[in-house]
Amino acid sequence: MLGWLREDEMSLQEFQQRVACVITHVDEIMQQEIRPLLAVDIIEQLHRQFALLSGGRGKDGAPIITFPEYSGFGDLLDEDFQNVVTYLTSIPSLDAASIGFVIIIDRRRDKWSSVKASLTRIAGAFPGNLQLVLVLRPSRFIHRAIADIGIKLHRDDFKMKVPIVMLNSLSDLHSYIDKGQLTCELGGNLEYCHSQWIHHRTAIENFAVTVKTTAQMLQKFGADLAETELPNDVLCTKGLLSTHTEKHDKLKDELKLAMTQGTTLLGCIKEQAAKSENHKLNPDEMENQTTVERLLAQLDETENAFEQFWCKHHLKLEQCLQLRHFEHDFREVKVSLDSLMEALPVLSDIGDCVVRVEMLLKDLKTLEEKARESLEKAQLHALHGDQLIQSNHYAVDSIRPKCVELRRICDNFANEARKKHDILSKSLQIHMGIDKVNQWCESGVYILASQSVDKCQSQEGAEAALQDIEKFLESAKENQLSDLKNIHNQYELVLTAEVKADVQKALKRLEDVKEMFEKRQVSLKKLSAKQTRPVQPVAPRPESSPKRPAPPKTPRTTGPASVSSRRLSENSTATKQPPETELAKKKNLNRKVKGSLKIEVMHEASQGGSSHILVMHETEESLWSRRRHIMNELIETERLYVEELQSIMEGYANELDNTELSPLIPTALENKKDVLFGNLPEIYEFHNRTFLKELENCMERPELVGTCFLKRKEELQIYEKYCQNKPRSEALWRHCGDSLFFQECQKKLDHKLSLDAYLLKPVQRITKYQLMLKEMLKCSKNQDGTAELEEALSTMLDIIKSVNDSMHQIAITGFEGNLGELGKLLMQGSFNVWTDHKKGHTKVKDLARFKPMQRHLFLYNKMLLFCKKREDTTDGHEKPSPSYSFKHSLKMSSVGITENVKGDIKKFEVWYNGREEVYIIQAPTMDVKNMWVSEIRKVLTGQLEACREASQLHQKITESVHHAPMRNMRKMALRQSDSSSPETGFRRSNPSPTMRQKRADASTTNPDHSAASARKRFTLQGLSNRRSLPAAEPPSKETDVTRRFSLASSISVSATRRTKGPPSTNLKKTKRHEIKSDPTPFGYEDTLRDAIPAVSKGNTSTASAVPRSTSQPGWTQRRLPSIDTEDFETIPSSAEELSNSSDGEDESSNKNDDHDRFCVQLTYESRTAQDLSLESGDLVQFLEEAENGH
Repeated sequence: MLGWLREDEMSLQEFQQRVACVITHVDEIMQQEIRPLLAVDIIEQLHRQFALLSGGRGKDGAPIITFPEYSGFGDLLDEDFQNVVTYLTSIPSLDAASIGFVIIIDRRRDKWSSVKASLTRIAGAFPGNLQLVLVLRPSRFIHRAIADIGIKLHRDDFKMKVPIVMLNSLSDLHSYIDKGQLTCELGGNLEYCHSQWIHHRTAIENFAVTVKTTAQMLQKFGADLAETELPNDVLCTKGLLSTHTEKHDKLKDELKLAMTQGTTLLGCIKEQAAKSENHKLNPDEMENQTTVERLLAQLDETENAFEQFWCKHHLKLEQCLQLRHFEHDFREVKVSLDSLMEALPVLSDIGDCVVRVEMLLKDLKTLEEKARESLEKAQLHALHGDQLIQSNHYAVDSIRPKCVELRRICDNFANEARKKHDILSKSLQIHMGIDKVNQWCESGVYILASQSVDKCQSQEGAEAALQDIEKFLESAKENQLSDLKNIHNQYELVLTAEVKADVQKALKRLEDVKEMFEKRQVSLKKLSAKQTRPVQPVAPRPESSPKRPAPPKTPRTTGPASVSSRRLSENSTATKQPPETELAKKKNLNRKVKGSLKIEVMHEASQGGSSHILVMHETEESLWSRRRHIMNELIETERLYVEELQSIMEGYANELDNTELSPLIPTALENKKDVLFGNLPEIYEFHNRTFLKELENCMERPELVGTCFLKRKEELQIYEKYCQNKPRSEALWRHCGDSLFFQECQKKLDHKLSLDAYLLKPVQRITKYQLMLKEMLKCSKNQDGTAELEEALSTMLDIIKSVNDSMHQIAITGFEGNLGELGKLLMQGSFNVWTDHKKGHTKVKDLARFKPMQRHLFLYNKMLLFCKKREDTTDGHEKPSPSYSFKHSLKMSSVGITENVKGDIKKFEVWYNGREEVYIIQAPTMDVKNMWVSEIRKVLTGQLEACREASQLHQKITESVHHAPMRNMRKMALRQSDSSSPETGFRRSNPSPTMRQKRADASTTNPDHSAASARKRFTLQGLSNRRSLPAAEPPSKETDVTRRFSLASSISVSATRRTKGPPSTNLKKTKRHEIKSDPTPFGYEDTLRDAIPAVSKGNTSTASAVPRSTSQPGWTQRRLPSIDTEDFETIPSSAEELSNSSDGEDESSNKNDDHDRFCVQLTYESRTAQDLSLESGDLVQFLEEAENGH
């Protein structure tokens, strides 16, 4: 920093010297030492023209000053005369002035007295050197004679050292001075304009003053900048940088203005010479031009010096700002690292069981995950410090120690965490070996106890039991149970005394069980070889089969009692039967194992041991531990993932720009960096800077991790771009993956796997999140954040599906439109498709009706695409990549859907333009069908909601104009009803997200599921036309019908609701409208004849039922379709369409079994059933289903 200060001081001194030099040169140019006056100071005296500097020169180059005839010459003040003559003699260059001046006094029309006065003043006040004085004497005879006499008599009085020549005429003057150097008044041809001469002189002097003033301003500004102290915080540094930059810009504008002024003046001087080819500038004009050019040069020098100084000063301020940012970030990172180092020594235990060790590993991972963000910040900060040092920052002495300190702390933490992880991993391996040995021993004892002695009396039974024994002994070798001893010997130094004791017990138990099996094996071999006499049964006979499989993993048991009891049970020479209590306990064991699903019982009463019960219901503490474990694993793997991405970027991608390795880079890889790595830098930056930090913030509250995924669901879409580029990347890798460049990079990174394995990491990572969310959700029931976890899991599954779908979308060929304009790709999959087409009024089936077409369908928000899948062979290295040839499409605004098709539960219908085109689609499974039907229904519902909201908005505007008083009365009634009965009232708020989710889940269940036992609450959407209706007829029962849904006809019902007149009239008008017109994009259809709501009584409130209209034959009483997606049905626009329905026959035969009637509850109890007004076509919004089914 001291070096920088010295350099800065030298820069300021250099700038000051250069500006001072410019000021001196300006003074020299303008001859300030000999010309203290400026033209503007004596402008009035110059305009009198009693003395002129016309620019002419004598024969030897002496400047000519002319004193023309001036009647008031004698009245001039001495000061005015002195100023003018002094100013005129200072204008010529020093070289010309040193020759001496030639003075021409024109007194041809004057007297001798005037001549005498002129000579006297010149002799007494002329400041320059005189070479010659030429006097044009008076032309009149008397005055001429007097002048001759006077000059002879008074020559010595003038005290002039130069000759005074009295001239009689202009011709005499021309013999001394050339005509070209004389003005027209003296018989010459020199062009001279006195006003123009004054203008040029004032302009030149003003420009010189401007140059000098500007240089002085810059000099002062530089001194102010040098004296400014650098702030110690970021905010003040930013303000100082802004202030100085603003002042610099202003001075820069001043320089530009001065440069413009000088350029314009130079052009004006040169303009005279450009008038004609023969015209040349006189020597004075040439000197003016030279003066301006020299001033411009000085101004340019001033600007260059200022810019060089400003660049250094601006760089200094920017580096100061960088330093303040670096110091601020360093303090934050240092505090975080210090807290991590303090937390690491707390984890000193190595655990006494698998669960404890896993919990310690989770805690360690949690700490590492928590530290990952801080460590990465520290590394990045140190790297940033290195970059500042490389950029010749002035504060190198302050930056370098901080970088060293950050790296030291990071290395210490990483080493300590690695050591701790190695110790815990060894401990986990040992405890897992202990559990494996104990489990094997438990299973072995169970097998020994389950072998019936009676069955072993026969040779076949003995051979079968012997096979079981030998097979189980072989499993000991397969499970590598003997490795426990080797592991124990290898890691003995890091084990505690308790763990060592557990290992010894497990090994001793293993030897005991093996010894029992060997003894049983010897006995069974003897029995299978020859039966000499019946064997006395000595072991109990369990009710289970001899080949009963080993029970699931149970907690290992320790203690001598269990071992000794197993030995006693193994003794085949015993003659006494086991006690009845032993048999009873074994039978109880069998019954418990068979009958229990949630509790696993391992009974060891027959061996003298204690019972071990594993209860599947976990405690809150264990659930918390599992959540911590899952969170630790998520963060730890996320840190490892970020580290791997960083190694790829630094070890491979950045090395492509390394000139040292450029000879090793294959030509096929040139300019293909983006193809090989895709948007991997973007993925790395997102995880490193954002996602990892947010995950670490959830360390203490793992159940809230779902909010991280919900918050960043848009950013996680970047994986879609990466996966789309993956085929191109793999193709490029196959072409140049064996190059020396990649081998060298892999060697530097010490990677065991090649680059292509690491490029697969992002694809693997995006699919792993949903697995961890599922595990977190399992142990987070009824916890804060459970809803967010569920939504996050759904979001990640949607992202994976979107990524997978996008891989298929890029393979679509032949589509002339823009796929990006179709909205989001919702679903894609292969199906069998049959087609029906209705031509005119007759429905004609295609010849290919009974032969399905193999089509790959793509569902977008705006369109459904039908494509044909083709397999394109690549280069033989990989399996053929599919492509999808576009065949045709359907606009979703004109599509309807029939969820069930007769004859096959996996089929559903998609029809177009009022069933003019019908596509029967067969899904591979019911799950696939339900997902597609649900997704299509959501698309159509969304479009319906948009149309309905627009319609309701128009209706509200209309009603606000014509029915304002009635609306106010309704609002008062609703407020009263809400205050009196909040639970049974109408629900005006939107359904909760949980209820919406329940209904969405319900929409994907089996459509044949009956809803007869459940009543659902609705909200009436047309209460504005309340009126009393007759008593309701008993509703007739109808069976569930095929559910159809189409956007193509949804607004007609709303139109019915808004018609005027009695209810029956409205129903008639609506029916005629629906029969006469085909379905439009704003229609509503149902597979039934029509829809009339059936309303029954609720528990705490009364309701009014709407009778079926007798004026409309053929109408049946049906439930009113709800607004939610799962409750829409379609109404055929004609009898023909009803007959074309896939389930039309079933509908006509099942009109009397409706199990889906719903209960509409009022918001108050004091009203009668007639107060609820409900008309045909009124929409009812489904809110929720109560716990009791109402």
